[in-house]
Amino acid sequence: MQLHTTTWGEGDRVALLIHGIMADHRTWRRVGPALAELGYRVLAVDLRGHGASGRAGSYTPQDYADDVIETLPAGAQLAVGHSLGGLTLSLAVRQLAPQRAVYADPAWYLPDGASGFRPQWFTRAKSFTRERIEEMNPRWEAEDVEIELDSVRLWDEATSYGLMDVAGTDLLPAKPFVPSLVTLADPSSLVSRERAELLRERGFEVRSVAGAGHTIHRDDFEGFMASLEDWI
Repeated sequence: MQLHTTTWGEGDRVALLIHGIMADHRTWRRVGPALAELGYRVLAVDLRGHGASGRAGSYTPQDYADDVIETLPAGAQLAVGHSLGGLTLSLAVRQLAPQRAVYADPAWYLPDGASGFRPQWFTRAKSFTRERIEEMNPRWEAEDVEIELDSVRLWDEATSYGLMDVAGTDLLPAKPFVPSLVTLADPSSLVSRERAELLRERGFEVRSVAGAGHTIHRDDFEGFMASLEDWI
């Protein structure tokens, strides 16, 4: 599927941004312009079932990866994926072949079992009020809250059911195919300390942004950008 894309900047270097579940390109509203100021042409997608991209009958991680491979240019200087976008990037990284990859709190493991992953975690967000989003994300700016309300409204909740088949599956990459940074929330609910250490052993650089929640770039934009300083 050809995805909707948004561009910031006209630099000689190219950066790719891939958002997480329920979001769209607007989650990068500060990151995209910041990278453009550093000389990048920044391309951000809306994944299938999100934002202005098409809806589909299948929402597997490989579907997302195939879409970004079809839509985005290979050989970019930088690629960044958050959460589901991090999983997507890891499945597409060999074909996209960026010079550097950044995985922001990537969804490489969703627990299963009685207390594990349930699509209802996400589908109930359709009914969240502005006040509920503010309560859950006290560090977000007002514009991010408004974007969240609208992006969830546009989001196809069937995407959450596409993750059921990988719940309980360890999708941690065996190795980085390009120089790779993993930037984590503090604490991360998706990458435990043990998994973070395993990633280091496999050749990934791993950093945390102190006190930041899962959507690091919204919780602490300055901290997120600082964590990328020698990668961008």
